[in-house]
Amino acid sequence: MDDSAPAVGDAAPQFTAPVADDEGITSRSLDAYFDGTPTVLAFYPAAFSNTCTTEFCTFRDRLGPLASGEATVLGISTDLPWALAEFREAESLPFPLVSDNVAAIAADYGVRTQFERLGIDGTAQRSVFVVDAEGRVTYRWLADDSGQEPDYEAVEEAVRAAAD
Repeated sequence: MDDSAPAVGDAAPQFTAPVADDEGITSRSLDAYFDGTPTVLAFYPAAFSNTCTTEFCTFRDRLGPLASGEATVLGISTDLPWALAEFREAESLPFPLVSDNVAAIAADYGVRTQFERLGIDGTAQRSVFVVDAEGRVTYRWLADDSGQEPDYEAVEEAVRAAAD
């Protein structure tokens, strides 16, 4: 794991960024989502790519029910907000997608990387952080390579543990 990524127990780095959600595209801060439930921050390299689409459809199917009351799920990538709005609509994603267009959030979370296959610098490494209602990281996972998906069961368990 990247030593610059927040460790379990650390305060989650705060951010304000454009978000594509049911209200369109608006700017929101991370703490706007701390409403007494855990928040899942799922970083991914690129909307519409094969692995990212599979990952977010799995998040939709497995964590969607959690996102309807037990947790907030936020997808974060360096895509522009309009692309994220299209991705969200195309895949019927029920949770907001955050545009980290300059990879500043990814850098703060220690997951800024280069998408080697395309030679694009400043994308997000596939990773998941669960943040409790007080803003502390309670779980983190960073992919070893861009094709690796998270252990969805472990994320679900981390969300439930953070809610207790």
